[in-house]
Amino acid sequence: MYQATAQLNTEYYKNPACISALAQILASSPEIAVRQLAAVEMRKRVAQKSGDLWMQLPQDVRSQIKDQLPVLILAEQNKLVRHSAARVIAAAASIELTAGTWPQLLPWLHQSCTSAQVAHREVAIFILFTVLESIVEGFQEHLQSFFKLFEGLLNDQESIEVRITTVRALGVIAQYIDSDDKADIKSFQALLPGMIRILGQSIESGDEAGARQLFDVFETLLILVRSSNLGPHIAELASFLLQAGGNRSLDSEIRVLALNALNWTVQYKKSKIQSQALAGAILEGLMPITTEPEPTDSDDDAPCRVPLRIIDGLATNLPPTQYFSSPDANNRRGAMLALGVAVEGCSEFMTPLMSHIWPVIEVGLQDGDKSVRKATCIAVSCLCEWLEEECVAKHAVLVPVIMGLVHDPETQRAACTALDALLEISQDVIEQYLQLIMEQLAGLLDTAPITVKTVVTGALGSAAHASKEKFLPYFQPTMNKLQHFLVLTGEGEETELRGIAMDAVGTFAEAVGVDVFRPYFADMMKQAFQGAEMGSARLRECSFLFFGVMARVFGEEFAPYLPSVVPPLLQSCKQAEHGEDNVATSFASGSSATNAISVTDDIDGNGNPQLEIEDVDLDKMLEVNSAIAPCALELVNLLTHYYEGIRKSATDSLLEMVRTFYELSGAPDWAPGATVTVPLEQSVKELIGHSLKPLLEMYETEDHKTVVASLCLGLAETINKIGPAFIEGHLDAICSIAVQVLEQKALCQQDPDQDETEEAPEDQAEYDSVLISSAGDLVSSLANALGNDFAQAFSTFFPLISKYYKKNRSMSDRSSAIGCLAEIIAGMKASVTPSTEPLMDLFYRALSDPEPEVQSNACFAIGLLVEHSEIDLSPQYMHVLSALHPLFDVSPTDPSARLNAKDNAAGAVSRLIIRNTAAIPLDQVLPVLIGSLPLKTDYLENRPSLLPFMDKLLAVFAHVLDPSGPEQIGDETGAELVALIGILNAEDPGRIQAAGLSAFTGA
Repeated sequence: MYQATAQLNTEYYKNPACISALAQILASSPEIAVRQLAAVEMRKRVAQKSGDLWMQLPQDVRSQIKDQLPVLILAEQNKLVRHSAARVIAAAASIELTAGTWPQLLPWLHQSCTSAQVAHREVAIFILFTVLESIVEGFQEHLQSFFKLFEGLLNDQESIEVRITTVRALGVIAQYIDSDDKADIKSFQALLPGMIRILGQSIESGDEAGARQLFDVFETLLILVRSSNLGPHIAELASFLLQAGGNRSLDSEIRVLALNALNWTVQYKKSKIQSQALAGAILEGLMPITTEPEPTDSDDDAPCRVPLRIIDGLATNLPPTQYFSSPDANNRRGAMLALGVAVEGCSEFMTPLMSHIWPVIEVGLQDGDKSVRKATCIAVSCLCEWLEEECVAKHAVLVPVIMGLVHDPETQRAACTALDALLEISQDVIEQYLQLIMEQLAGLLDTAPITVKTVVTGALGSAAHASKEKFLPYFQPTMNKLQHFLVLTGEGEETELRGIAMDAVGTFAEAVGVDVFRPYFADMMKQAFQGAEMGSARLRECSFLFFGVMARVFGEEFAPYLPSVVPPLLQSCKQAEHGEDNVATSFASGSSATNAISVTDDIDGNGNPQLEIEDVDLDKMLEVNSAIAPCALELVNLLTHYYEGIRKSATDSLLEMVRTFYELSGAPDWAPGATVTVPLEQSVKELIGHSLKPLLEMYETEDHKTVVASLCLGLAETINKIGPAFIEGHLDAICSIAVQVLEQKALCQQDPDQDETEEAPEDQAEYDSVLISSAGDLVSSLANALGNDFAQAFSTFFPLISKYYKKNRSMSDRSSAIGCLAEIIAGMKASVTPSTEPLMDLFYRALSDPEPEVQSNACFAIGLLVEHSEIDLSPQYMHVLSALHPLFDVSPTDPSARLNAKDNAAGAVSRLIIRNTAAIPLDQVLPVLIGSLPLKTDYLENRPSLLPFMDKLLAVFAHVLDPSGPEQIGDETGAELVALIGILNAEDPGRIQAAGLSAFTGA
């Protein structure tokens, strides 16, 4: 058999005559299997080498085959053979139609599609579908005739097969409709209701295979067709998919397909979902589905799980806008899970509502049903990730209840995950719980099931992270318990426990420091190397992360390990990820590594969904000098990876590498300006040359917002560190990125349903705000690097940034707009002068914003504007002081945003005093200012308040305390001022003496 096959491939199938022979077999063999094999092989030979073998046949032979094939297919009784033979016609048509040598085909297909015989229509529409799959680009001039033909076929009363294949053909055509061809778009849109109707018919008739094919069509339309083809019918489609997904009488797999298609609708048609206000109805329809029982197998997808991905999509793609108290535990569980996944995109919206949410959480943690308690623990984990301050404020309630659930076998694992998330953010309060937590969790390491040991180990790592040096008394006993986990060699649960233990040990090292951890260093590195060589992607990832932590902790002491660490790290970057060949399958099924939501116990010890992609940030490895060139090369290669998480990590790491290499070069401080006055070392310049261009090229095709946001932030940090030399020759391209993002015209911000002339909506998802903020950071870094030379560019950026300060914009947008302008002023300095008036007007409005975070940035901005503008703003001082005064009225228990606003207000007042002391009523201002010192939230504002302007402030102090002058500040304020002078004298007595204030020090 092997020899016969080899002979066919090497001799017979290389002869063009084989095509004629296969056609004869297809026409005459009585065996179905033989005819099927002949059709399959014939298609391969026709298509071989772009049709070269087919074209070697004489013209008359090709014509005879083209004439006979359609007739043969119409006569064929077996469906599989008909379809295989149809693909032969498609292969030949892709060659002949392009050359204009088969003019009879389309008329024949049209005639057969309208035949009175149903079998002929079924065959003809399938042939047309397969032909369109191959060469639709040559058919644009026939689109209107196709639309008319398909309109009739969609209503074929005799054959569901005809109707389904017609929808499939329309799905192919839709991908090639020109976005400017309004007539074709209108014709296609007119057919959409019929296409949706036929999908419903295929489901009702139990045609699962046909339904799957049609779901593929609609997912393709939603994901790949970047036009407004679906626009007018999104509401109808979403309603149908929601109804099918919620129909419990349907097969679970069909329901999952419908819900996955709805997920893509939310992901890719968000502007229509938003403009038609569909989110509420979708959420209302999804909630009952989340209450359905979980499947027995935790790996199975199920109707109750997909809605959580959709809710997550609604939260992250759209702006935010009865189940908790239900007597049905499934309803309460579903509501808790929905709350958890929604917080990711709605954290800002949820913050003022937390007073209503916490009672629900507290009740859920003590619910009589274990599934509700577990779901509430998952919700707490999500809240801790996105609402840190609010969760830490509830520590006194959360920690005791969760610790109780840790000892309940039914909720143990989920409770440990919630505790892990809470400990991660509890640096300021963990000390009061540390002994209790360590004693109780350490006991579980001996007695709990291995899956619980895994999450307990992760929680111990978080405890160490939060407690820092306070973890020292527990370090050695905990290490003794974990060390035997680091030598586990089993698969599955043992692999996960070993990996989490390695992660925790790295966190311990950071907590206790170099000297304490040094005795364990060599042995732990040995365990990490062994783990990396065990064939497990999970252990390899954990080992690489451990190497990064050790590099950070031990610095130069880590250098001897680099020859052993870097090669496997680079090799891992080159290899294909597990499951890469199945990307298309996961894509079509609605699953994605970027939006999967873990609602079961399949989470690691740190509360994260399990991953097998080795998404490792190399920047952790590069705090010591290492093999820069090969690392940079591999990172550049990864910038085009299909998975956005890899592209993001590669971007972050590549720019971190540039910054690290620059630091190692020992370059002198750079000077701002468009002209580079402090050249870079040649090796640094070459690394930038190899890195920056690929990054800018990646942006041009990058369609994921998190990657672009990461690129903007990384560029900003790098520009601030390296200065104008980094952007030399690339300034226009970098400015273009910022302009496009601020205009919401970057590729990643494009919505295919939004007209080019249509303004992007002001109300946007929180991830969109993050992207806008990152572009602002990029602009401010350019101002910092260019200094006065940024003045011309500022005229472009000012209106783009200031438009985000509007009452309809989110707090994040408003805050980042004002903060960005403040940072730009700090970089431009005096060159901001021509824009002083509009900036001042904007900052005045921001000072009266209802959100303290915005007010805080406004204080900072006004102070900088007064400091740097060459226009004398002292006539406006009283107005400014009046606006700032309420911000000083705070208590120590106020939210950090209020305290930060007070500190920034103090900085602004200090800048006003320094710029023009005579314009300040010192008797009223100094008591308030001095009472606010020292600043404890925004330490940077201690600089304008005290340090750089100390001499001028001391002169002010001497003036108001001069006993020969008039009384200006009163006895109480005078006493406070004298106390402050005493503190300053302890730090810098020479400066106090030079100011003539020694008399007030008691010396």
